[in-house]
Amino acid sequence: MTLFIFNLCLALLFLAASAFASFPTPEGLTVYLQNGNFEEKPDPRFLKKSRIIGKYSLPKWEINGFVEYISGGPQPGGMYFPVTHGEHAVRLGNEASISQTITFKPGHWYALILGASRTCAQDEVLSISVPPHKGDVPLQTIYSLNGDVIAWGFKAASNWTKVTFYNPGVQEDPACGPLLDAVAIREFFPPKPTRNYMSPLPGWIIESLKAIKFIDSKHFNVPYGKGAVELVAGRESAIAQILRTVPNKVYKMVFTVGDAKNGCHGSMMVEAFAAKEKLQVQFNSEGKGKFKTASFKFKAIADRTRITFFSSFYHTRIDDYGSLCGPVLDQVIVYPAA
Repeated sequence: MTLFIFNLCLALLFLAASAFASFPTPEGLTVYLQNGNFEEKPDPRFLKKSRIIGKYSLPKWEINGFVEYISGGPQPGGMYFPVTHGEHAVRLGNEASISQTITFKPGHWYALILGASRTCAQDEVLSISVPPHKGDVPLQTIYSLNGDVIAWGFKAASNWTKVTFYNPGVQEDPACGPLLDAVAIREFFPPKPTRNYMSPLPGWIIESLKAIKFIDSKHFNVPYGKGAVELVAGRESAIAQILRTVPNKVYKMVFTVGDAKNGCHGSMMVEAFAAKEKLQVQFNSEGKGKFKTASFKFKAIADRTRITFFSSFYHTRIDDYGSLCGPVLDQVIVYPAA
């Protein structure tokens, strides 16, 4: 099951790292799951080196299989595990899982938000289950050397259910698997109409296996307002929205392209699609936070029109060739042409 199939209720969004509250908050704010940052340590009696022994030995969690309690930083054997939200994380070995029962409001929309990165194999995958929903998050692409943060959207079907994170892989080293940190949840309120899909980015469909990066004005350069998206995975990373339109009516779409002032540089191109029209917008980034506005007209051919954006190329930061980046997209506006 892919993460971008909107009628199956799953989507993936790569989020900029942020601090999560660990206490009850009003609706719409992000909160940790119980011991979601894993700073409440297992009793030393139930640790065999780094492996946790016992189904209920990780406080507030139920574990199955080879689960390790990890301290961030350099590891034996020359490896390095990034733990950016505190000091500790867990690693899921072959066919291992952690789970926790959470209360929900049936029919409401939520996003699970967590730090996740691969530690050994190129093809590592993290499976997430919130019955009746289930999906796989591919971890073969690393977007930041300091660890990535992802969000996984779903619609609650009951008052409570068990949330499970599972490593379906079988590697030669049984300890190899995803590293998890800072598991949190957020209730969100998507705009209408959105009956056919759910996404952690309200109003938008993440139409790809690869991720879209959400950036905020506190940590990045944002052309307008407090937030934007960065297209970090080339043509493999597309974002779309379905609009109500009047057939044969002409519309104008205006949008802004720029860079996040995060060291992303080079010749960029954003491709935009609406009905039968397409526009390629070139932008030469020097990594200084500049931006430009582009627009084009299209004629609606149905009462619903899909608009889509993606980046034509892959890019990396000039000071970190291991971190993917890309053009910023912001201020998308569609209105009837005069």
